[in-house]
Amino acid sequence: MPKILSTKKIWDRAPHSAFTDLIELGKMWLLVFREGKGHVGDPGVIRILSSKDGKTWASLGVIAEEDLDLRDPKLSITPDNQFMLLVGGVTKDHIRNSYVAFSTDGSMWTPLKKALSGEWLWRVTWRDGTGYGVAYRVGKERWPVTLYQTEDGRDFHKIKEFDIEGKPSETTLRFKNSGEMVALMRRGNFPFGATLIGVSGFPYQDWIWTNTKMSFGGPNFLILPDGQMWASGRTIKFDKKDELVERTILACMDETSLNPVIDLPSGGDDTSYPGMVYKDGILWISYYSSHKENQSAIYLTQVQI
Repeated sequence: MPKILSTKKIWDRAPHSAFTDLIELGKMWLLVFREGKGHVGDPGVIRILSSKDGKTWASLGVIAEEDLDLRDPKLSITPDNQFMLLVGGVTKDHIRNSYVAFSTDGSMWTPLKKALSGEWLWRVTWRDGTGYGVAYRVGKERWPVTLYQTEDGRDFHKIKEFDIEGKPSETTLRFKNSGEMVALMRRGNFPFGATLIGVSGFPYQDWIWTNTKMSFGGPNFLILPDGQMWASGRTIKFDKKDELVERTILACMDETSLNPVIDLPSGGDDTSYPGMVYKDGILWISYYSSHKENQSAIYLTQVQI
């Protein structure tokens, strides 16, 4: 049974800090998130924190772009060992684009480059020198979702358009040792849309989808070296007073289901969007929550698997 070893508030210096991601390369950790006045509605910036041990954190600065609300930052390691930052940007006209930047040290970053126009690329996952990600487009009746691939993190090529009901959106991709791709895809707002799990073999054209019948906002998951799948995100549940509450949770996952295991210390009106790193038997999970002092802040939990 997984056990929470520690939970620590990492950052609360902005009125609203949210939408995290976490990565580790060698002896360097990076944690990124959005800072703003609120959840939405103002030009957000991306704060970058660094650590040598995952315990003591310092700010490396912010990435900002005039007239853009920067949101949902995601980190990955490119084949040439650079940090890649993927971020969504919302214009004053409410157009959603996807941007990328690169760094060798986490401190100095290339200028943001537009990767996709009008589409929100949620996360890029690399395998054998190729990056893959799912982008969604907000529509009036249907929300188109598309699987993209990239060789350099800058230019993205469409390889599959999905036909999925229920406003599909935020999607994390991971790979099994066999090369099969696994997708965890958010849809709409529960109960109107429940999260999907999809599985496909190369070249990732034919998919088997399973409805988890569960709400899971800001979905992230990892496949451990032994094949275990662990997922984290926001779900809606009844508390001891039979009231509906939001919690960021850790769930055991397989190809057809999500099974909640642990509630992370979280709640309030705003929580979720975890980053995940597995190292030496410990699962590190960054996330944001507003369960203390009614302020959305950044937390880091260690869970022994």
